[in-house]
Formats: sequence, C-alpha cells, structure tokens
Amino acid sequence: MNKTLIVLAIILISLVGFSLMNQDRSASTITVQETHTMMQSDTALFLLDVRTPQEWSGSSGHLQGAILIPLQELEERMKELDPHKEKTIIAYCRSGNRSGTAARMLKEHGFKVVNMLGGMIEWNADRLPVVRETGR
Repeated sequence: MNKTLIVLAIILISLVGFSLMNQDRSASTITVQETHTMMQSDTALFLLDVRTPQEWSGSSGHLQGAILIPLQELEERMKELDPHKEKTIIAYCRSGNRSGTAARMLKEHGFKVVNMLGGMIEWNADRLPVVRETGR
C-alpha cells in the first residue's frame, strides 16, 4: 500500500509540475481597445505584425508604427528585436492565432510580450485607425 501511495504522489507532483511549466510558457493577451489606448500613451511599446507581406499591405491595413516580421521568419530574425527587449511587444496578426504562437516564441526568448486578441479582424470591426498602402 505504501508503494502505491508513493507512485501516486510522484505522478501527482509530475502532473502539477508539467502544468506549471506550460502555464509559464503561455503569453498574456490584450484586447484591441487596450492596445489602442496603450498606443496613445505608452512610449515603451513595440508593435509586431506577424502576418504576410500581402496581408500587411492588403485591405485590412496595419497598425501605425508597427514592424512586419512574418511568423515563418520570426525565429531566424529574432535578433532584430533585441534592441526592444525592454519594451512591451504587442504581437498581432489577422485573427490572433499566429500572433499567439509568436508571443509564446518571444516569451521563451525573454521578451515582454502580449498577444492582441482578435487581430486585425477585431481591430477593423471596431473601426480603429489603420495605415493602408496608397491606392487601396
């Protein structure tokens, strides 16, 4: 009976440890409204668009002051973000899915990062300001 309790305790401790490790890797989130407010007042902010170049210059536009690094290039271009390590990075994409992945990657590399929920779909639905390429 003691062996069974010891085995169960080890399993329980392992599951709790695994759960805590996974929680630590998840990125925080922010709404589009919170992002908009922060953009107006926070100078220690860095906007990272992880969509494709076609999406960036497409009809949904992009956020003023944002930098484009597509998700598929993020790992190899991570060093470009080192000068912004002390800033809060807001990652965004079309819907919030790819930026969630990007936020987790950045967090694992020691960046302060949040994922903008809803992405450009939500941003445009709320009729918040965007930059659009000339002629669109």
